[in-house]
Parts: sequence; C-alpha cells; structure tokens
Amino acid sequence: MKVLSILGSTGSIGVSTLEVVAQFPERYRVAALCAGSNLSVLAQQIVTFKPQLVSVVLSADVDRLRSLLGDVAVDIQSGVAGAVACAVHGESDMVVSAIVGAAGLVPTLAAIHAGKDIALANKESLVMAGALVTQAVALNKVKLLPVDSEHSAIFQVLVGQRKQDVRKLILTASGGPFRNNTLEQLQNVTLEQALAHPNWTMGKKISIDSATMMNKGLEVIEARWLFNVSVEDIDVHIHPQSVVHSMVEFVDGAILAQLGVPDMKTPIAYALAWPERLPVKIEPLDLCTSGELSFTRPDLKLFPCLNLAYQALAAGGSAPVVLNAANEIAVESFLRRQLKFLDIPAVIDEVLQQYSHQGVANVDDVLHVNDSARVMAQRHINSFTK
Repeated sequence: MKVLSILGSTGSIGVSTLEVVAQFPERYRVAALCAGSNLSVLAQQIVTFKPQLVSVVLSADVDRLRSLLGDVAVDIQSGVAGAVACAVHGESDMVVSAIVGAAGLVPTLAAIHAGKDIALANKESLVMAGALVTQAVALNKVKLLPVDSEHSAIFQVLVGQRKQDVRKLILTASGGPFRNNTLEQLQNVTLEQALAHPNWTMGKKISIDSATMMNKGLEVIEARWLFNVSVEDIDVHIHPQSVVHSMVEFVDGAILAQLGVPDMKTPIAYALAWPERLPVKIEPLDLCTSGELSFTRPDLKLFPCLNLAYQALAAGGSAPVVLNAANEIAVESFLRRQLKFLDIPAVIDEVLQQYSHQGVANVDDVLHVNDSARVMAQRHINSFTK
C-alpha cells in the first residue's frame, strides 16, 4: 500500500486525487492533508480519509477546524511549518504537490530532501527553482512524476524513447475562453468571462492564467526542467478540443501524442501508480464522435504572457521567479477587480524590465527575489489604480 501526503487537498487537483484514492482503497492511504481556507471541505476529507496530520494556512483556522470536527482526533498544524510537516510526514511514500503558486516551493523541496517521491502539480516549484529542484531530486534519488495533463502526456510518450531521438516537445493549449477574440475585444473582458474556461473545471487563479495563456508559459518553463530540453525545443499549439494533451516530435519526423478526455484523474492516477496504469472510472474517449481535432499557433500579440514566459526562460537566473511573482500579484488584483484583464501582462512586463536580474544559488535567493518582485509588482499596480 502506498501512503500519500496531499498538499492542496481542497483544490481541484487535491479533490480529484482523493477521488482516485477512494476508488482504490486497497492501494492507497492518506497520512497527511494540507489545505487553504476551505475548512468545510477539509473537514469532510478528514472524516472520510482519516489522516493523522492536517495543516491549514492561518493559525486562527485551527480552532475553527477543530469545532467542525467535533471529537474526531487529528493533529492540526498551520502555516509554512504545518505544510512542511505534512510534506515530510514519516509514513508518507509520495507527496502530491498541488498547492497553487509560489507557496508550494518550500514544502515540495522539503519532501524531496526527506526522500519522498513527488507527484507534481505545483508547476511554480520548477518555474522558480528548476535547477534546485532537479538537483535535489537527483541527489535524493526520488521520482518526480508530472501531474499536469500536458507534461504527463509527454512523460507517457517518452517512455522507452531515447533522448537523442527527440526533436521537439509540443505542448497543447485550449486557448482558454478568448482564443477567438480580438485585442480590442479583450479591452473589456470581465472577471466572470475570464473565469469561464470552456473545457476544464479549475480554481480561480489557474483559470485566469489559462485565459491569459500564462499557464501555458509556466508549463513551457516546467517542461524545460522536467525533460531537460532547451527553450528552442518547446513549442505550443492551440488545440481547442483538449483531446490531444501534448505531443513529441522525433528526429525521423514521427509525432507521437497522448489523447484522452479532459479529466485530471487520468494523469493523477498515472503519477500515483507509475509504471502501472489504474482502471480509473472515466468515460473513455470516442474518436468517432469527438469531432474535428484542430491545431493553430498562438497569437503572441493577443497572448503576450506566453511570450513573456519564453523571454524569462531564455534569460534564466531570477527572471522566471520575477515572472511568476509579478503574475501572481497581478492575477490577485484582477480577481479583486482592481486591474483590467490586459493590465496583467502590462504589469508583468514592467516588473521584468525594471527588476535587476541576478543568479539564484539557493532557496533563500529564490524567496528573496520572489518577495521583492511581489513588492515591485504591487507598487506598479498601485500606480495603475490611483
């Protein structure tokens, strides 16, 4: 039986992971759950899966959660220390890293150093500290298994292939809700429109990232580190149907793809069971009724966030950290209706240009850059809203 710690248990990935666990109780047990502020969902998860340890973000929520649980016995911690405690839990074999944003970096690295295999849905860990994370994975001889559907697709395609035979990785993107819009139409995008993803059910932050295509930009950076390829070897294709989850082009001209219905339980189950496959309860893909599968190149004028991500990856050093930090602050401001949709890339671009870039030799360097870039982004946003 494999024992799991799940970081971000009340988010969309965490919930789907627990659905997979519930289907295979003979194979998986949950030792620790780390969540944010959705205490009612967390309480239900605790009752159902009986973890030994849980963690919430705010210390004030510890007593609130205890009141929801009544006489249910469980150790409750909070903050970064609580997240790390969940990540390094002594009984866990694998950590599902699904905390959204920069907050996932420290517990993910802690889990790696504790010798835990990682099912990675927190792409920001590799965006911010790709070299540090991959070095730690090699040093501690743990597995780093991708959960994002695009990276899982590439991972699956590459099984049994030789690295020298790979010409290019092709990440597919739905294009979000605005793939057919003009730049003029994007001037008046509402929050509700940006949150309405046509294919996937996701949290608010990742939904906005999908609408701006920053999510795909972050995935480009993630792919660079997961598969040890250069920025020039990663392409993005718009694929509105979200059936082909990504592709690999080989030197002989062959292109291999992984297809399936847009359901995150497939890549989650593959990461949990690798190298096996689980008979997950998912409606199978019917190619005869799925309709046309189309592919186009992204319009970088319409989606400048994708271009900014490519630029940050090419620049290296602290640039990807700054990119991610500025994006998180800009998206938070958009979710609070303090910024317009097209202000998001404008803020990121401004911070990337103004920041004095440097190398990042350790986690403290990464966290310092992250904090200072967030301050700079907020200062720039304040100038927008005066």
